[in-house]
Amino acid sequence: MKILVTGAKGFVGKNLCVTLKQAGHTVYEYDIENTFEQLNAFTKDCEFVFNLAGVNRPEREEEFMEGNCRFADDLLSLLEANNNKSPIMLSSSIQAERDNPYGRSKKAGEDLLFNYAKKNGVKVLVYRFPNLFGKWCKPNYNSAVATFCHNIARGLEITVTDPAISLNLVYIDDLLEEMLRALEGEETIDGAYCKVPVIYEKTLGEITGLIYSFKESRINLSVADMSDSFTKKLYSTYLSYLPEDEFSYPLKMNKDERGSFTEIIRTADRGQFSVNVAKPGITKGNHWHHTKNEKFLVVSGRGVIRFRKPESDEVLEYFVSGERLEVVDIPVGYTHNIENIGDCDLVTFMWCNECFDPEHPDTFFLKV
Repeated sequence: MKILVTGAKGFVGKNLCVTLKQAGHTVYEYDIENTFEQLNAFTKDCEFVFNLAGVNRPEREEEFMEGNCRFADDLLSLLEANNNKSPIMLSSSIQAERDNPYGRSKKAGEDLLFNYAKKNGVKVLVYRFPNLFGKWCKPNYNSAVATFCHNIARGLEITVTDPAISLNLVYIDDLLEEMLRALEGEETIDGAYCKVPVIYEKTLGEITGLIYSFKESRINLSVADMSDSFTKKLYSTYLSYLPEDEFSYPLKMNKDERGSFTEIIRTADRGQFSVNVAKPGITKGNHWHHTKNEKFLVVSGRGVIRFRKPESDEVLEYFVSGERLEVVDIPVGYTHNIENIGDCDLVTFMWCNECFDPEHPDTFFLKV
């Protein structure tokens, strides 16, 4: 399908254009640097219009009406002149319900579109978006979430006048899924308007608290609760605002002559994940647990994992190698060790069902 997207270089526009192209559509991208002639050409050929163009922080108050209503009038005039009855989606705002310059300009744009629909028998979809968040949103502009993520990631101050203030939030990918549904004629209708069905109501305190916890996770190795959909989406958003020279972060390597042991991730309810390096000829372990259990995955080198019950002389052996990836469960009640039998470092990923607690280690040394 040939699709016209106005405001193509804005936050929603950039995400939408990429998504439409990935879906195999031809996208006509229109933004402020394009010419009126180009817009005219696009309106002759397009089969669907996403009108995302708008103004929300102008230098002059008059620019609200120019950007949010008069441009829409020009767009509709061209579509009408070219006898193009393509469905039209309009990006409006919940501010359209308010009596302020921005809200009045958004309401005027809505009315213009509804009147055009009645006159020309064209399908129109008006979405009153709440606060949006996600990747590629400009910080320190009109998105609190973008500003919080950008500033907190850089150790800059943020301003929260009242942590109890509540925001209605829509994540960009949820919006894009709705836009694709609208394209197929399966939009989510709410009275005279359309809406994105997934909306989160969160306070400023909840939002900033989570973002600060994301920043701290590099230090305490924690992982946020990804079973909560808002937390998962906000964490993805936060990562997109990391400084480009700070994508990586160091870990504490516990090193000795035998090799090293390094924790990667610690969770409250899913245990911890670590990497163990053993030098050639080195054996590590020789202990057992009552409740703690582990999974070993050798990713490089050759080794043997041995097991023995404390009261038995029978030793079980599992030969492992980075050439054949397999997970070895470490059951409770078996003393166990891992020996490097190769000529290079033995690298093992290890998962444990609980984070190490020095006050309750549940670790009892006994040679296999």
